Amino acid sequence: MKTSIATVSISGDLREKLEAIAAAGFDGVEIFENDFLAYDRSPRDVAVMVADLGLTITLFQPFRDFEGLPEPQRSQAFERAERKFDLMGELGTELMLVCSSVSPLALGGIDRAAADLRELGERAAKRNLRVGYEALAWGRHVNDHRDAWEIVRRADHANIGIIVDSFHTLARGIDPNSIRSIPGDKIFIVQLADAPEIDMDLLYWSRHFRNMPGEGDLDVTDFMRAVAATGYNGPISLEIFNDQFRSGSPRTIAADGHRSLVYLMDQVRNSEPDIAIDVPVLPPRVDVQGVAFVEFAADEAEAQVLAGHLRRLGFRLTGRHKSKAVERFTQGDINIVINTEREGLAHSAYLTHGTSAYALGLMVDDAAATVDRARALGAQLFSQRVGPNQLSIPAIRGIGGGVIYFLDEKSPLGRVWDIEFEPVSDPEPSRDAGLRRVDHVAQTMNYEEMLTWILFYRSIFVAEKSPMVDVVDPSGLVRSQVIENAAGSLRLTLNGAESHRTLAGHFIAETFGSSIQHLAFASDDIFATAAALQANGMKTLEISPNYYSDLQARLGIGGDLLERLRAANILYDRDAGGEFFQLYSTNVGEGFFFEVVQRAGGYGGYGAANAPFRIAAQKRSLTPATMPRQ
Repeated sequence: MKTSIATVSISGDLREKLEAIAAAGFDGVEIFENDFLAYDRSPRDVAVMVADLGLTITLFQPFRDFEGLPEPQRSQAFERAERKFDLMGELGTELMLVCSSVSPLALGGIDRAAADLRELGERAAKRNLRVGYEALAWGRHVNDHRDAWEIVRRADHANIGIIVDSFHTLARGIDPNSIRSIPGDKIFIVQLADAPEIDMDLLYWSRHFRNMPGEGDLDVTDFMRAVAATGYNGPISLEIFNDQFRSGSPRTIAADGHRSLVYLMDQVRNSEPDIAIDVPVLPPRVDVQGVAFVEFAADEAEAQVLAGHLRRLGFRLTGRHKSKAVERFTQGDINIVINTEREGLAHSAYLTHGTSAYALGLMVDDAAATVDRARALGAQLFSQRVGPNQLSIPAIRGIGGGVIYFLDEKSPLGRVWDIEFEPVSDPEPSRDAGLRRVDHVAQTMNYEEMLTWILFYRSIFVAEKSPMVDVVDPSGLVRSQVIENAAGSLRLTLNGAESHRTLAGHFIAETFGSSIQHLAFASDDIFATAAALQANGMKTLEISPNYYSDLQARLGIGGDLLERLRAANILYDRDAGGEFFQLYSTNVGEGFFFEVVQRAGGYGGYGAANAPFRIAAQKRSLTPATMPRQ
């Protein structure tokens, strides 16, 4: 598989774009004409720069408003094409994209367009060049790849082929399986883009909201399955128009793009086993069996404060590391680790972020294979010196510079607590609060990072994304999206902050990008848990009495249940599947907090309707010194 990306997809000048594209591992690049025109070096200089970076120019684009014109515009269009052919010769590329005309002068007619392309093919052949014809979704007369193919078929010229683009096909709701009837050698290049489902003008949607395959809602996999069935073996290229990407880090966006193509083609290969597809064989996507542990970094004094919070939640100290300053607290199937080492990543995380949940351990079927897949998808591996009584635990870097560790039961990794820790009895035991497992982990980031991490998690793990939800903070919006698997053993809520005035934005600013903002623990009886927490001396977040009055009016909750909810500061929600109960701790440090939830029946959400009231209560609980700056 030869990978490619259009320069229009990322930010920077042409050199910055090319360097980012090469660093991400792409084989080729589409030169978008405006990127070249804005650059101050000659075509030959650009050709040398591209070659020195180990890239090839897969396509020069776009050539607009060519076919079906009356005279004298038709002759002028051919003259323009000749000048672009000159430029292509100097750049060292042999394929040009002609997109279907949007000119009001275009006359239409399949035979007229085919005749124009046939003549253009004759001119291209004299220079050993090729021309690919693409149907724009908003083209004046041609806006469907089926019509574009018929024009190419009638042009009947070896140097004229079709270019298919997933956005133009899928945005119009055209069945991609119609591509299967096109001979693979007549498809000159394949362009890919995903997009969120938005009901808006096609041109505006295309120019501002495209994203990488796997980040949006279009069925790009089905599109590529149809392309693969044709026998096509040319470049797979990204053409992404996205306002956010144009202002983002070119290296990050390019790396996301390469990851998206590897992930996409892995899916295509797995779904079309009878078709020979030239892509690397990766270990399968990883099924996460549960959260094995969450690790905090702290100094000795703050570790004692954190341990106090855990004890009030019903956790007990049950182990100390044999050779490191690390303690283990447990309750049910939950493991919380506090690391006060004065060297290594934990210490660096503490110096950077303060006391923070910097590492997440996941139980998987095969830890080594998980890391192999992550490596193939461009994840950054993590390792550090292994001392006495320590296992080398496979790991990758995650959000905020944190770490994701992988454990499995088929290796000694499954016995990490026995191998690395000495059991101890807690000198300050607390009452068990009935917390059974980690329900979900909430990670906070700047909004522009969300697509990166959605793709990261989906490409490595067997998990899907939920629709994005706008969480209303009194000081702005926070965008929230869930990554979860069907079993519920992996639930990650990703929260994107756009303003430092929101509670999420304040957390990012004050912790310098720490990622995990809260942990939610599951209880089978939240009222019994609330009583145990009170007995342990835990102060829960106080919810406004107005919330409970509205709950009675909105959902018809009354009587004893309403009073029990009010007395314990428990929030309530329900959906078609069941009921949801949640309560919160007060803040721990700079905006971190704990949550306790109970899912009754088949409730599948996260209490999004309650978020504004929770956030308002959290802001009321902050001291003036820790309030988000206005």
